[in-house]
Amino acid sequence: MRDAENIRKVERLGIDMMGFICWERSQRYVSEVPTYLPQCERVGVFVNPTLYEIQKRMETFDFSYIQLHGSESAEFCQAVREKTGSKVIKAISISSEADLALAGQYEGFVDLLLFDTKCTNFGGSGKQFSWDILRDYRNALPFLLSGGIGPEDTERLRQFHHPKCLGFDINSRFEIDPGIKDTEKIQNFITSIQTYEQN
Repeated sequence: MRDAENIRKVERLGIDMMGFICWERSQRYVSEVPTYLPQCERVGVFVNPTLYEIQKRMETFDFSYIQLHGSESAEFCQAVREKTGSKVIKAISISSEADLALAGQYEGFVDLLLFDTKCTNFGGSGKQFSWDILRDYRNALPFLLSGGIGPEDTERLRQFHHPKCLGFDINSRFEIDPGIKDTEKIQNFITSIQTYEQN
């Protein structure tokens, strides 16, 4: 997110977290602070940053969470928590059961995991991995499900149950343009999920 008016509109939908991409190679990179920042949890998304880079962004964005999407070590994640006071989300790229083994090394060092689709580049692919892989996830850390989730996936998400899954990360398939979200699609998605949860 980077457009103030779009941020306001999405915030009104009652979302829990809003992401701000702080990686220059992303087409959604936030080069300057938007004129409006949401009151919901703000997530700063970084790829292999330095602590200094994160701390500089914290000065203006006051992130609730730092999401690390590169090859950051557990020790670096812990340092981010200690130096910034922010919670940390570590993204784990998934393509097979073997990738889940990486999750264990972050226990005690981060607050949340985010399971995304493995691809050749950082920054997401807009594609999905097999959610069946997560049946074998038994670690203590809760996670967010990510990776190419779209408006047409509500029925599949209704069928997805895991005690450690706290929510869903949506992005490119709910956009009009990179960084500009389609609020109608998001509203319909939220309504569909909430209606199911209430029944």
